[in-house]
Amino acid sequence: DHRQNSREHVVQESRQDRGLGACPRESPSFCSRFTALTIAREPRSKQGAQDGAVGTRQGCAKGATAATTALFEPGRDGQTPQVVVLVGAPGMGKTTMVRKVMVEWGEGTLHRQFDFVFCIDCKSIALPMEASVADLVSQCCPGLRVPPGKILDDQKKILFMFDGFEALGFSLVQPETELSSDPREVKPLELTLMSMLKRTLLPQASFLITTRPTALGSLGRCLEGEYYLEILGFSAARREEYFHRYFENPSKADMAFMFARGNAILYSLCVIPVMSWTVCTVLEQELCGKKNLLESCKATTGMMMFYLSQLLRHRDRDNPQVLQQFLLRLCSLAADGIWKHKVLFEEKEVKDYGLHQPDLLPLFLNEKIPKDGEDHGNAYAFTHLHLQEFFAAMFYVLEDDGEMVGSLGRLEKDVNKLLESYNKSRKDLNVTVRFLFGLVSQKSIECMDKTIGCRISPRAREEMLKWLQGRHRGLSHPGQALKVSDMDTFHFLFEMNEKSFAQSALGHFTDLDLQDTKLTLYDQMALSFCIRHWDGLGCVTLQGCSFHWQDPEAGLDASVPCSAAPGAGGQPGALAVRRREELPCPIHLLCQALRHRGSALRVLRLQWCRLSESCCAELAALLAEHPGLAQLELGDSALGDSGVRLLCEGLRHPGCRLRVLR
Repeated sequence: DHRQNSREHVVQESRQDRGLGACPRESPSFCSRFTALTIAREPRSKQGAQDGAVGTRQGCAKGATAATTALFEPGRDGQTPQVVVLVGAPGMGKTTMVRKVMVEWGEGTLHRQFDFVFCIDCKSIALPMEASVADLVSQCCPGLRVPPGKILDDQKKILFMFDGFEALGFSLVQPETELSSDPREVKPLELTLMSMLKRTLLPQASFLITTRPTALGSLGRCLEGEYYLEILGFSAARREEYFHRYFENPSKADMAFMFARGNAILYSLCVIPVMSWTVCTVLEQELCGKKNLLESCKATTGMMMFYLSQLLRHRDRDNPQVLQQFLLRLCSLAADGIWKHKVLFEEKEVKDYGLHQPDLLPLFLNEKIPKDGEDHGNAYAFTHLHLQEFFAAMFYVLEDDGEMVGSLGRLEKDVNKLLESYNKSRKDLNVTVRFLFGLVSQKSIECMDKTIGCRISPRAREEMLKWLQGRHRGLSHPGQALKVSDMDTFHFLFEMNEKSFAQSALGHFTDLDLQDTKLTLYDQMALSFCIRHWDGLGCVTLQGCSFHWQDPEAGLDASVPCSAAPGAGGQPGALAVRRREELPCPIHLLCQALRHRGSALRVLRLQWCRLSESCCAELAALLAEHPGLAQLELGDSALGDSGVRLLCEGLRHPGCRLRVLR
């Protein structure tokens, strides 16, 4: 029948790969990868919330609920909404939700009250200047056997979906006398759409509209009784679920999620679905080349560069100067905000910076609509605080022609000022400085030039190197060995990920000294990278430190000693224990790095690190293979008899040169 025919058309349509509103990987097994998003009943943009960019640890607002695609079911008040507006920033999953609605309707699992569902992709469909509703139906589904006029007779059975409404750019300010009531009447497209939204056309039909916050103002003038939902992204549990749906192979999914969870910045950004996709895509490429992600050198900046290239991949590459200038202005705004502890920007500021470019601005900034009764204009915020920090760092290294910067006349591109302010008092600049080091790496410079068409200047590298070399010298007393005692130094060098730069930065130091530090997987990878390229390192002191394969606050953790605690996030305790047993011992990365060829290590202190028996095999191998290690301190550890036996095997090895064991 006609209902079945229309469903077949929709299912065929939904199987086509329509690119990243969702993500390119979704089409082969779209349903199996769909992961429920977190939504708020009313968008924060509509309410004019004051929280600015998403930047909390969980990334989702209080009172938010997991989203299903049953959008047209009766609510708590018993009322079934006719108009649902789904609001979200780019990459939050609006198009994915639309595609899921189409698939579920086509399968007959949801929205069975509709005989016809018409999806109009406002971003890609070439819509006519003038059209009737019947024309839109014909263009949307040209293969329908039922005449459009007959379909439109039973309005209650029709659902229209407008995906990416903001792309139309309509102000929706037209005289009401011009509105149409005849679905066959040809009018300018804006008037036809206004007539549908104001219910003079097809008043009993249902509508699902997805939009970025930028179009909420014009939509609000047309709609009445609409039901607003804002997509907030993935909750903590859904992030893990997405990784497992993406990889399908449980061990690869566990390894990839552990990698992301062990990096606090990356994990926080994964609240944005397209960022979760970015991380999974990059890690999948890594897993193809290596069986163990622990050997990977993928730092946070590299992930951000890939995300940016995906965001801008459809932009016009023929005129890179326009994009270069826009990015420089955007970065200037971001940096100004970071210095002033500011995440919300008034509309006037955005205009003053020359950022009102409708095809670029919504990719980076969310529009925040003021509450009713408030007289100030709209405000803008970056999609995530870490994105603002990334662009703030880019401000200092993105090349410009000098003339444009002078016209902005706000912030000076003084890398030394940024670094010294961080060193003295502004510890909140840590993430910005971390990205700064990552951006001036040769890989980042090449990536920015080839994939985005913008230029990064390497001039700041020399200043950054001198700053790194000098910041720890003042902490060492005269006559004492020069030591590095801040974890952030290793973070900075890991983000740059260049062997020669790390060797130059660390070459004047002989000692590593960290006290009472919770070392996440990201910390350990950074530490391991630096130790491998630190030829003069003679003494390593890690007193009271703990080693974690995930963020120390994660529910499923592998800090030592391991205990069979119940799994978090709905995982049974048995599975949590199995995952722990599959992991290497907690000091695996450290010992591997210390065994690198040319190591000058003489003293290793691991006092009060609560090491267990599981660490002894790695320590024994280190004793057997390291010809220079003369002193090992393992105070306050629970090695057990079997652990000590393993140590003795290392001590008996002909290659062991140890003189002191505490």
